[in-house]
Amino acid sequence: MDTMGIIFSNIYDNNMGELTMERTSASIPFGSRYRQIDFILSNMANSRIQNIGIITKYNYQSLMDHLGNCQEWDLRLGDGVRFLPPYATGHTGAYRGKLEALQTALPVLERSEADYVVLADTTVLCAIDFNVVLEEHVHSGCDVTVVAKAGKADGIKHCQLALKLGEDGKICDMAVDYCAPEDYLVGMSMFIMRRDKLIATIREMVPHGKYHLERDYLLPQYNEGKLSINVYPFHNVALFNESVLEYYNNSMALLNEDVRHSLFRSEVPIYTKVRDAVPTLFGEKGQAPNCLLADGCHIFGRAENSVIFREVEIGEDADVRDCIVMQGSRIGNGAKLRCVILDKNVIIKPGTQLLGSPDHPLVINKGAII
Repeated sequence: MDTMGIIFSNIYDNNMGELTMERTSASIPFGSRYRQIDFILSNMANSRIQNIGIITKYNYQSLMDHLGNCQEWDLRLGDGVRFLPPYATGHTGAYRGKLEALQTALPVLERSEADYVVLADTTVLCAIDFNVVLEEHVHSGCDVTVVAKAGKADGIKHCQLALKLGEDGKICDMAVDYCAPEDYLVGMSMFIMRRDKLIATIREMVPHGKYHLERDYLLPQYNEGKLSINVYPFHNVALFNESVLEYYNNSMALLNEDVRHSLFRSEVPIYTKVRDAVPTLFGEKGQAPNCLLADGCHIFGRAENSVIFREVEIGEDADVRDCIVMQGSRIGNGAKLRCVILDKNVIIKPGTQLLGSPDHPLVINKGAII
């Protein structure tokens, strides 16, 4: 069964604050050396999905720079992977939902000979084999398969799609934009459906003012008995980076060995752009206990419980704890940081103190001098 992929790169940009001022959600750095798109793109490549469209709106230059010609994913830009910006169809505004965004992909969908389409966002990070999901989708005979995760609903988190399953594994309740209780599964923004069905849906819905895949299509069509939906429960680690706080908490979760081993597995590897650099240099007093540390860094002070990206410099007597420090940032001598997210190439002057909290991490914009 031939399958193609569609990736939404911008859907949650408005929720990510300063992290998406100059980039898409897809290109947010994560885990000391990756970008968020690396996870879904690697999952598709590992599942032998080579025809992939990446829907973009704006600020996607860094995403293009990161992906290059896609050789690290054993894919080919242009021939297999295509960027689908809004001007390709004359659409210049912000997309109001996934259905409207999919209008950009219509020419690619129509030219493809694939039987099925995998739709996915870049804000849910996991290692998944879409071949297994596709097999279950075909076996179910349903129109749409939704990948969902248990244990994420808590009655507080706002869920774009929440699903409750009965004892037979079938849906007994579905809700959108809902603070679902704990017995609900949360949709992972991953869907499988037939290509011809998706094309017909886009053509029918969008001209009638229907822009949202979950709210305007899945829920009403299911309630009216016009759409059959299968749920694929995902049982491994899935990290939802749909807000700055979730991004911070999930980055800190990588310090847990069990989380890392579930997210990074040899049978479903996560690829990224290769950057050769020298090993990290530790000074005489340099320490980094319980840190996720990339190469090319200079550590002369102390970092603890932190995620440190490439080519970061931490000066003498500096004290960095519970922080995310992105590539190229420099922390001066004697500086003190707690619960801070430093974007790329930030300079922290000597003696500076920046104090956030676990519930409200402090974000410093890319290239800032503090």
